Amino acid sequence: MVNRFVLNGISYHGKGAIREIPGILAAKGFKKAFIASDPDLVKFQVTKKVTDLLDAAQFAYAVYSDIKPNPTIENVLSGVEAYRRSGADCMITIGGGSSMDTGKAIGIIINNPEFADVRSLEGVAPTKNRTVFTIAVPTTAGTAAEATINYVITDTQKKRKFVCVDVNDIPDVAVVDPDMMSTMPPRLTAATGMDALTHAIEGYTTRAAWELADCLNLEAIKLISRHLRAAVKNEAAGREGMALGQFVTGMAFSNVGLGIAHSMAHTLGAVYDTPHGVACAMMLPIVMEYNQEYTGDKFRQIAEAMGVDTTGMDRKTYRAAAIDAVRKLAADVGIPAKLDALKEDDLDFLAESAYADACRPGNPRDTSAAEIRELFRKLM
Repeated sequence: MVNRFVLNGISYHGKGAIREIPGILAAKGFKKAFIASDPDLVKFQVTKKVTDLLDAAQFAYAVYSDIKPNPTIENVLSGVEAYRRSGADCMITIGGGSSMDTGKAIGIIINNPEFADVRSLEGVAPTKNRTVFTIAVPTTAGTAAEATINYVITDTQKKRKFVCVDVNDIPDVAVVDPDMMSTMPPRLTAATGMDALTHAIEGYTTRAAWELADCLNLEAIKLISRHLRAAVKNEAAGREGMALGQFVTGMAFSNVGLGIAHSMAHTLGAVYDTPHGVACAMMLPIVMEYNQEYTGDKFRQIAEAMGVDTTGMDRKTYRAAAIDAVRKLAADVGIPAKLDALKEDDLDFLAESAYADACRPGNPRDTSAAEIRELFRKLM
């Protein structure tokens, strides 16, 4: 069997890493950057940390911020037009998954105009050309969109999210600077951190998992479990640990896929606008219970990575311990266990949408829309 592994060409890590950006662009001969960043980051001057560096280097740029938390087809289309008007020849995405996913779709369409219908990018689209040269700067420690070949767009007309997987969309350069994450409020830090943990655990147990991805995902589980609580308290060591942990699992899950916790979270986000990380955190222990008989001894490694002493435990006990450790971490950082917005009348649509999601085939256990429906019910 041949396993493919796609990574950024270059990545920079650590406090002050954003100072590398002007030099990278100048060395490549670019003249103007298109900056995709969400409006709150612009408002609270997080984006300004990068634009100040560009100003100092006298490097031209245009800022695009018509981006929603769950980016829509309309956000992408308006971004494509804004890019064309801007005269830019490269892109910087600054933000969480929303900014980066929007930027990925924009960059792909700019260089592959035959995919101007955003819906045509769903699944594994046969694009021919690399995206616009992109530097990705995360401001959350969770989505790892700066390191992945995936992006997710919301179709508001059909009330669904669709996943796009394309080796041509991975950013050329990732700049992971924990200082860019220091303004995240506790609730967002918690939600994005649990998203990262969901990436790591689902990536570790997915059908396509193999040794290279496993060692990265297992290390990510350790880093996230060790540092998320401190990051929520805005402690520097916690921020640094989470910045690394979410990137490490990004490298891995991007190449081996995820499972139905993400399929179900995508659906909750599309229907109720539930923050993605919160939806992941609520679904993860439920899905772990559902999948546990199909994961071999991997739950022992998960439990131990999360600080559990499994000495003397049988398989049933260490599996329960791993699930309990996930629930405890989520509770400790303030993630709810139930979703008040969930309605009985929506269950069939939610289940069918989740079953159709691109992450579902990677789940270690074969499933059905009927079984997914009952998993959703556990959030009520």
